[in-house]
Order: sequence, then C-alpha cells, then structure tokens
Amino acid sequence: MKSWFDEAARLTQEPLLIIGQFELTLGKLAGLAILLLAAQGLVWGIDRGLRRLSHPDRHVSLSPSGSYALSRILRYLVWMIIGFIAMDYLGINLSSLAIVGGAIGVGIGFGLQNIFSNFISGIILLLEQTLKVGDFVDLQSGVAGRVSEIGIRFTRITTNDSVDVIVPNAEFVNGRVTNWTFNNTLRRIHVPFGVAYGSDKNLVREAGLAAATAVPGTVTDQEHPIEVWLVGFGESCLDFELVVWVGRDLVMSPARTLALYLWELESALTLRNLEIPFPQRDLHIRSGILQIEDRQGRKPDPS
Repeated sequence: MKSWFDEAARLTQEPLLIIGQFELTLGKLAGLAILLLAAQGLVWGIDRGLRRLSHPDRHVSLSPSGSYALSRILRYLVWMIIGFIAMDYLGINLSSLAIVGGAIGVGIGFGLQNIFSNFISGIILLLEQTLKVGDFVDLQSGVAGRVSEIGIRFTRITTNDSVDVIVPNAEFVNGRVTNWTFNNTLRRIHVPFGVAYGSDKNLVREAGLAAATAVPGTVTDQEHPIEVWLVGFGESCLDFELVVWVGRDLVMSPARTLALYLWELESALTLRNLEIPFPQRDLHIRSGILQIEDRQGRKPDPS
C-alpha cells in the first residue's frame, strides 16, 4: 500500500512539460484546477450576494443596475487576481511580465487600439452607469433595441425582432446614444397624420383624443395630457400631430406603438367622416392645331 502511494506521489511530481526552468507537473495541474474551481465558486457567491442585496425588500439594497455593474467589476478583479496567483503557483517569473507588457504595448500601438479602446469603454460604462441592462437605446449607427448584456469588450443589444446585435463598447462612448429609459419610465411621442382641407379641427381633435385613449398604455393624467397639434399646411392636407405620453412597455417597442396609434387614428377619423387625403394633380389641356412636317421639312397640303 505504501509503495502504491509513493508511486502516485512520484507521478504527480513527474514533469509533463519543461520549458527552460519552468516545469509543468500533474500535481500542479491538479492544484491549478482546484484554484480555478475555487475562483468560480467565489465569483458565483459574489453574484448571488449582490443579487440578494438588490432585492427591494431589504432595508439597505443596491439598485439592479448598480448590482450588475459591481458584480461585473468584482468578477474581472477576482479573475485578474486569480491569474497572478496561478502564474506564481505554476512557477512563472512575474518579473518577466514587464517584457510581456512591453510587447502588449507595441501590439496596442500597431493593431490592438480598438480592442483596448473597447476594454476601457466597457469599464467606463459599468462605472458611470449611463447604460444599464434593460434600457432601450437608439444608436447613431441605426441599431435600436434593449440592452441585454454589458461586457468588458462589447454590449449585446436585442432588437424587438429578437435579433442580437453585438456592438463595440467604444461606440457608446464616442458616438451619440439615445437612451429612452435612462431615468424616467414615461416618454412623450409624436404621431403625425393629415386630414383634408376644410375638415373641422374640433372633430379632428376629438378623433385624436379617442384614438389615444383606445391604446392601452397611454398616460391620461393631468400632468401628462393628450394633445392634438396643428403643425403645418401641406400640399394636399392639414398636418396634425397626436402628442401623447406613454409607459415603458410602449417605449420599448416604438414601431409597434406607432402602428397602434395609426390604426386607432384611422378608425376614429373614419367614424367621424373625416377624409384622409392623398396627393392629387389637376391636368389642364389647351386646344390648338398641331403642325406636322415630313422628313424634308415640308408641311402637308391642308386641302
């Protein structure tokens, strides 16, 4: 029994890989695996503890966005510390990291600018919390959707068609970002429509109010009134806008929200016999004589 134990101990110390003065043994691999499992358990415990702190029933609690940001930062910090500990445990000379850092600096200078920029931008987003998971954003590039994940290099945007778009973090820091749900759940939207000239403006207003109240999610209190504005005189119609305040559910799906209001507007206008015009053109024809010439330029004999 003793000889078997000694043989197993000897096998764990047997070098599997030798690079210069660095030796990789089975025992070191087993220790490294245990270290990584412990790190994963620590990260899991931090995430669980922060989720408990963000529960609304607790007297001292974090906001969900604050919990998410702190969890991400602590996760990266834990894995960074575990990485240094693992390298020291494996016998890697940490003083050589200065050479590696110099090589990384040269790499950043030649081709890793974008990766480094996205990395720093991800840290800025997590610390400033100008962008949170669950926010509905509209980017300058045309991407619009809900923030599903904020990573250290990219942010995942899920559109209303359930399409995930991976956006580099630098785009949020360097470009224009419209955050529809930043610090308020209510937003005001403008729904343009037109009616024929000669229509009764009071009936148009009545139709707009009826259409707005027919859409679930429209805010109807005194602080956020429903309004119908006459905004212009078009070529073939009077231009109006239905101005309403909507809740978070309608804000998160702007295309669907616009379609709902237009649907109800068409029904309300038709019910009140208000015409929705379309472009029309008048064609005037003058009477006269058309002169025709042959190929030689001679006019035919009228007789």
